[in-house]
Amino acid sequence: MAIEIERKFLVIGNGWRSAAHKVMPMAQGYINDQVAMDSGAMKASVRVRIAGDEAYLNLKSRELGHTRQEFDYPIPEDDARALLALCVGGLVDKRRHYVKHEGHLWEVDEFLGDNAGLVVAEIELASADEPFARPDWIGAEVTDEPRYYNLALATRPYLEWSADERAGTVA
Repeated sequence: MAIEIERKFLVIGNGWRSAAHKVMPMAQGYINDQVAMDSGAMKASVRVRIAGDEAYLNLKSRELGHTRQEFDYPIPEDDARALLALCVGGLVDKRRHYVKHEGHLWEVDEFLGDNAGLVVAEIELASADEPFARPDWIGAEVTDEPRYYNLALATRPYLEWSADERAGTVA
């Protein structure tokens, strides 16, 4: 069983751009939606992702916070495109920028389309208490805020958020 330990942060400024060593376009959608997860009808999100010229089917357990079960399976790109057509909610389009900082890899997601304007950074850790250096472009931590999860962004994109939600004054 694969366990993902990941923390998520808002990004401030553009200081990360010059440090990015790789950029990957991504499109993803979900077979289930936020309502199914919130109601308990589903205990895992089911995601289809095309990243560059690779495609994956991904299942992630419902737990809130930094530690979840995650299962990731490569699938043919044609299958992924067919599955994306079956997804509920909107598709999440983004560019993922890979940035190394003091021994860790940060994944900076620059969202496009209905989520344009939102930029978040994620770091995967080997343990929940692993120390890491925060780059100066890291802002508030949003690991425990479900609205920043990609599943939530597919259901209710950033474009629909109120000014208070965008400013982080509403949980």
